[in-house]
Amino acid sequence: MRDYKLSIEYKHLKQHCPGGVYLVPSYDDLRLFHGVIFVRRGLFTNGIFKFTLQCPPKYNDIGTHPKVVFSSYVYSPHVHSDTGEMDIHISYKEWDPTKHFLVSILTYLKRIFYVKDYKDMPDEDKQLLPNQEALELFLSDRDAYKRRVDHCVTESQKSVFLNDPGCTLNFTEEEDCHKVLRDMMKEKFNVNNSGTPGGEENDITKIVTREDTLDIIQQIEEQQGKS
Repeated sequence: MRDYKLSIEYKHLKQHCPGGVYLVPSYDDLRLFHGVIFVRRGLFTNGIFKFTLQCPPKYNDIGTHPKVVFSSYVYSPHVHSDTGEMDIHISYKEWDPTKHFLVSILTYLKRIFYVKDYKDMPDEDKQLLPNQEALELFLSDRDAYKRRVDHCVTESQKSVFLNDPGCTLNFTEEEDCHKVLRDMMKEKFNVNNSGTPGGEENDITKIVTREDTLDIIQQIEEQQGKS
C-alpha cells in the first residue's frame, strides 16, 4: 500500500512538478529518486544542480520526512556544506502525509534558490539552517555571498556530465545530430540566440509539441538520406 501511494504521488508530478525541476525513479529502489533543477533566474541563474530524494521505508506515516541530498555543490544556508543535505525539517517540522507530498518537497527545493532575504524568517529557524557560514555571509556581505554562489553555479555547469553510478538521470555531451536538431527548431519557431521567440512585440513562448519535434527529426533523416 505504501508503494502504491508513492506511485500515485509520482504520477501527480507529471502535471504539477515545479518548472525547471525533474525527478526520475531509480532502477532498483521504489523509494529513491534522482533529480535535477535548472535555475532560470536570481542569484543561482544558469545553475544545474543534481540531487537524490530518498523516502524512508515507512514513508506516508506521520513524521517520516523524505531526505534530499545534493550531489552538486550548493552554497546556500539551506544546504549542509559537507553532506549536501537540504533542510526539509525547518519547513516541514512535522511531516503530515495528508498535507505533504513529493511535490511539496520539490516546491520547497526550488524555493531555496530564489530566496531574496531572511528578514521574515524567525530567529529560531535561522539558527537551525545547516550552513550558518553561508547565512552570515548573506546577511553581512551580499557581494561576497554572490561570488560564492557564482562559483558553485560554475562548478555545477562543469560537472553536469559527471554522472553518478546507478543514476537514472544522466547527461551526455552534445553531438552533431543534436546541434542540427537545435538549429532547425530555432529556425522553425523563429527563436533568436537568446532563446526567446523573435518578431516585434512577441512575448509569447511557442509550445513545442512532440509532433513538432518528430517532424523535424524526420526532415533531418530525409536530408541525411539524400546526402
